[in-house]
This record gives sequence, structure tokens and C-alpha cells, in this order.
Amino acid sequence: MDQLDTVSVIIRIWLAVIISFHGVNHARSLEGTAKWFASKGFKNAPLNARLSAFAEIGIGAAILAGFLTSFAVGGLVATMFVAFWSIHRFAGFFNFHRPDEGYEYVATVAIMGLILAIIGPGAVSVDDALGWADSLDGWVGALIALGGLAAGYAQSLVFWEKPQEKEQTN
Repeated sequence: MDQLDTVSVIIRIWLAVIISFHGVNHARSLEGTAKWFASKGFKNAPLNARLSAFAEIGIGAAILAGFLTSFAVGGLVATMFVAFWSIHRFAGFFNFHRPDEGYEYVATVAIMGLILAIIGPGAVSVDDALGWADSLDGWVGALIALGGLAAGYAQSLVFWEKPQEKEQTN
């Protein structure tokens, strides 16, 4: 295992931890997640809560295993785009803006995923064991991962609309 393989494994582990734990957090209270999604403008919030929770757990498992890594990263990028588009972009760049955090976190996670799709999952991966790794990394990996932007945008068009600002009464 060379240095690039080591970097790939480290990135895979950390991205898997981040997205899987996020999914587990959503799954622990699907009703609460659905209510929060509804408050943020998601249509059919119960369905979106379930899809979000289980997709994030599945994406994390695939990234951790290095299985169809670029496609899993495409799912990660789609998830981060939906989060950016529906919530984080309104708060600006910095993560410490409230009540919603800015987009520095979701952008960083998406960029790390893109890097992983380009460099590949490394020698310690299912993709490598199956002989797929070299076919799914580089520019092909980048295009697959960036396809997540299109998927996230489509999901946002179908399932989200900006909530109306509440009028302030004096």
C-alpha cells in the first residue's frame, strides 16, 4: 500500500463516518427529521426523511468498503448539494451563522468526495479487488461524482420549495 492508497483509505473512513452518522442521526427520529424537513420546505417530508436517513447510511457503507466508490461519492455530492441548496446557502459561507449554518461544511464534504472519486478508492477496496478501481477513477470518477450535482438539483426541483418568510407582527 503506497501513500496515495493510505490517503484514499483515510478519506474513505472519514467521509463514511460523517455521512453514516448523519444518516443514523436522521434515522433515530424519522418523525422529528420529517418535521424539520417540512419546516425547511421539503415536500413529502416523511418520505424524504426515510430516503435521506437510509441513503446516507448506504452511501457511507459503500464509501467505507470502497464499493462503486465514484457512484457512492455521486450520492454524497447529491446529498450535500440538496443540503446546500435548501438550507445552507441562505446563511452564507461560514458554518457558525445561525439559525442555520453556512455552507463551508457541505462544500468541504463534497470537495473531499470529488477528490476521492478522482484519486480512486485505493488498493484496500472492493473496487480494487474486483478490478474496477482504475475504470472508475480519474476523469471518469470526477464526471460520475459531479453527476451528483445534477441529481441533487433534480431532487431539489422535485421535493423542495423555499418556505415563505413569516411576517413579523408588532
